[in-house]
Parts: sequence; structure tokens; C-alpha cells
Amino acid sequence: MQLIDKLSILADAAKYDASCASSGAPKRSSEGKGGLGSTNGMGICHSYTPDGRCVSLLKILLTNFCLFDCQYCVNRRSSDVPRARFTPEEVVRLTVDFYRRNCISGLFLSSGIIRSADYTMEQLIRVARLLREEHQFRGYIHLKTIPEADPALIEEAGRYADRLSVNIELPTDASLQTLAPEKDVKSIKKAMSTIYTGQQTVLNEPRAPRFTPAGQSTQMIVGADQTDDSTILHSAESLYGNYGLKRVYYSAFSPIPNSPKSVPLAAPPLMREHRLYQADFLLRSYGYKADELLSGPGDLALDIDPKLAWALENRSIFPLDLNRAEPALIARIPGIGLRTTKRLVELRRQRRIRYEDLTRLRCVLAKAKPFFITSDYHPQQAEVSTLLLRDQLRDRPQPQQLGLWG
Repeated sequence: MQLIDKLSILADAAKYDASCASSGAPKRSSEGKGGLGSTNGMGICHSYTPDGRCVSLLKILLTNFCLFDCQYCVNRRSSDVPRARFTPEEVVRLTVDFYRRNCISGLFLSSGIIRSADYTMEQLIRVARLLREEHQFRGYIHLKTIPEADPALIEEAGRYADRLSVNIELPTDASLQTLAPEKDVKSIKKAMSTIYTGQQTVLNEPRAPRFTPAGQSTQMIVGADQTDDSTILHSAESLYGNYGLKRVYYSAFSPIPNSPKSVPLAAPPLMREHRLYQADFLLRSYGYKADELLSGPGDLALDIDPKLAWALENRSIFPLDLNRAEPALIARIPGIGLRTTKRLVELRRQRRIRYEDLTRLRCVLAKAKPFFITSDYHPQQAEVSTLLLRDQLRDRPQPQQLGLWG
């Protein structure tokens, strides 16, 4: 098979993995003169760093052959999709060639499991080692970790990769046993623990070798089973707390050709995935707890964002006086973010905050107005019923524009 044909198959096969991002990757240019690649390069946008830079990544599988038969996976053993396999040297050649054409700044490499977990992990590591040691590649490398692999191999991968990810795939042990019985929850969490331990070693021993400086991530598939959003968010909260994950990615289940009857025939609403990302951001950056966002079983509302939903559930706290309120509470006002909160706190040290200050700071006043007080503004909506206010503030579908011919 020609290399271009392999690339067509294995790039398409990798599109289902959402845990592809370069956030937190450090500069490597200080490690020595020369070398290929740059974490900070610009090009075709595949992912964003925390400060908004675009980072383009070659996102492929080493192979889509797989010993496992996970029911939600297009590359499962029983699937009849076209198959292909790269050699490690071919992946290195593609990565270097694409970089030299200014198409990419890094590599995201995953794989189906072939022969054994250890053999597959060795092949992934070989790609990273060749890039780093033979080609002096300084760009970003994200390797997907095979959970069942020997911990020593995972530790070796962490010395070459900027980020490692171990996909937990489904948020409950029961669902994983039903849809992917060959996967083992214990081995997944053991792999996460191995990575976390390596990271802590670097933090505690300044002279320790570099180890996954961009951290680890995971992916959960949404809508492949009956798990609700409350369970998903509580699972994510546990992963952040126990393994120091940088990100949990959520991927709406996508029905695949000739799907088995054990998985849904229709995809969940994409808005559900979007709301989970919003809720996840509140967990990671705003200090919310999963119990605050969903106090019981159920799903996040689709017509309002989780931050607004929490504010409506806790109207007794509002409206907040921006000239007196604690910064952590100001940040919980819908339409006011962390940066704006910081600027408001700095401003009120100089003078009292006025309504026009929020306009100048570009707050989303349509959502924020019912929830704050300034020296010259008190919301009329304070007496409006929660149901009416919810209806006023909910996201409304954008009207579709008619084409030229209607």
C-alpha cells in the first residue's frame, strides 16, 4: 500500500479521538541549538493553547488493526473498515516532511492494539524516540498510552512525549464491561497513576528527567450508553482530583457503519457535549463542584449554560454588590469571567464601580444584569420570577438564513 493511501485511512481513523490538544506544552528551543519543530509554531489550526495560539498537529493512528472488539469503536476487531499500518519510520518521515512544509508543529499519535499491549507501546515509543534523538525534533508530541502496557514502557514514553493520554472511554465500570469487556478499568487507572507518579517525581526532584510536561488527559464518550451527565461530571471530578489530569475531553458518540445493536443508532445532541465542556471548565477553573452543577441524577439543561443554571438555582445569593462582594462570588455571575472579575477588584480599590465600567469591560450584560448591583444600578429583574427570568435568558436557536432562491 502506498504511503498516501495509508495516510488517508489512518488520519480518518484518528478523527474520533477528541483528546488532542497541546495546552501546557513548554518551549523546547532552550534545550540546545538546532532541531526541528516548535511547540509555539503557527499553521493549520488543529488545537488551541491556553493563551489562544493555534497549534497544528499531525493526528494519525499507527494502525487501525486492533485485537479488541469495543462496540463503540469504528476500528473494533469485527468492523469491516479498510485497514492499514504505518511503520514507526514512516510516521517519522511524515512528521518531518509535514513540518518542513510548514503544515504542522507537532504530532498526535494513537494506535489500535496489535500483537500485544507492550509491543504496540514499544512501537509508539520508537516513533517519539526517533523524532527526539535522531531528528532533534523540538515540536509537540502527544502519545496515546496503551493502559495494559508495562508501567516501565509508560514511564519511557513520558520522557519523550509532551503529553500522554489514557482514554477511559466510558464513565462507569459497568458500561465499560458491557461495551468493551476486553478493557480493564483497573489497568486504565493504574496507567493514569503511573503517569501521575512520574509527574510528581519531577516536581519533587528538580534534577529528575523531563516527564510529560504538558500533563495527561483522557476522553469520555457521551451517549454510547445511558449514563447521565451527573455521573459523567462526578467521574471527571474524581479523575482531576486523583490523577491530576489536565483535561477530560468529551466526545459525542458517533454511530458508525454496521454498528452493533449494543450501541445507539442515533447520536446524542451535540449541544450536550458542549454543555459538558462548559461544566468541565467550571470545575477546573472556577472552583465549582459537580454536586453544585447537578445536585442529583440527570442531565445538564440544553437551553441554558451551566453557570446560568447554577445562578438561577441560587437566586437568594443575588444580586451581588460588585463594590463589596467576594471575588469568588463575582466570578459566578453569568456573563462575568475570571479576567473581568480581577479587573473589577482592581478597579474598586481606586473608586466605586459603575454600570458603565461593565460595559467598558465587555461583560455579557444581557445575562449579567439581573445578578449584580453597582453604585448607580439596581436590577429591575430582581423581583422577576425564576421561571420568567430563565425564559428571558435562555439560549434561543438562531434563525436560519434563506438562500438566494429561498
